[in-house]
Amino acid sequence: MTAGQLGALRRGHLRPVWAVALLLGAGLGLSACGADAPAADPAAAALPVTLHRVGSAGLVLETHASGTVRLRRETPLAFVSDGRVRTVSVREGDVVQGGQLLAQLDRVAIDAQAQAASVRTRQAESELRRQRELAAKGWVSKARVESAEATAEAARAELSGARFNQRFATINAPASGVILARLAEPGQTLAAGTPVLTLGEFSSGFVLRVPLPAGRVAALRRGDMAEVSFRDGAAPDMTARIIEIAGRADPATGTFQVEFGLPANPALRSGLIADVRLAGAGAQASGLAIPASALFGARADEGFVWRYDPATRKVKPQMLKLGRVTGDGVEVTSGLARGDLIVGAGVDRLMDGQLVKPVQTVAN
Repeated sequence: MTAGQLGALRRGHLRPVWAVALLLGAGLGLSACGADAPAADPAAAALPVTLHRVGSAGLVLETHASGTVRLRRETPLAFVSDGRVRTVSVREGDVVQGGQLLAQLDRVAIDAQAQAASVRTRQAESELRRQRELAAKGWVSKARVESAEATAEAARAELSGARFNQRFATINAPASGVILARLAEPGQTLAAGTPVLTLGEFSSGFVLRVPLPAGRVAALRRGDMAEVSFRDGAAPDMTARIIEIAGRADPATGTFQVEFGLPANPALRSGLIADVRLAGAGAQASGLAIPASALFGARADEGFVWRYDPATRKVKPQMLKLGRVTGDGVEVTSGLARGDLIVGAGVDRLMDGQLVKPVQTVAN
């Protein structure tokens, strides 16, 4: 090196060159260190998930509804003629025997009508005999006799009606049962046919009447069994059987009344509220069931699940058409096939294309 070059080095003119060389050396060293580090394991970044295998069996749909217990035959009792109520000898809840006197009308007016009808009948029959005697002598025409006959017939009919009213001026229990409603009080004047009492007949047995929408009723048949439970433990749980399905919908609610026959039990009372659970006959659906925890983005009858691809070990969103929600989960009508694998829980942690690590697979 010449004396001039040594002077330049001392004055710092060559410092940038050495700095560049040092930086290049440091870069090569870092590159060598990076080449020696092991590559990241993709499996370590995979999220652990529990998979659900869509079952091979159809979803059993359960029908849950509520209804009211009634005696199957609840009969309104009324007088057959107009009149003033004299007595009502029973109250709601009273147990009565067949033939027992329950209520009666004031008979004064009824007896007077019967007496007047009896008098008119005697007069008409007497006039008819007289007209026939005169006709036999040729003193009156046949038309006069026929008129007398019609008058007598009308009088007899009036008397029959009056005696009928006399006979039914009382209400007697048609069968043993319990008084469910008292609808009139002594002193009231009632028109013929106005209900005075409602009698529940023990011999008819108790039933549970449940209103159901048309979609549920279409799958039911007489004889289908159901589990019945009573609120507040008013009566023990029991099994009931469908004995009648209404032929037309209630015009006010659009529901069909389904009647379940209940087994005899002393705890049953008309008016109890009960819950019914129907499953089995007519309740098999063609859809599949998935757990509700597998769904996300659900709205109306649509939702999404994360579908797992075993080949790539990744998940992707799958849109579904949803049906009913039951005790078995959510019904899927389209979007999945039996045997498909979906993420069963923790769906909020995932994203499209997420690498996952199955830790458990559950089948329904």
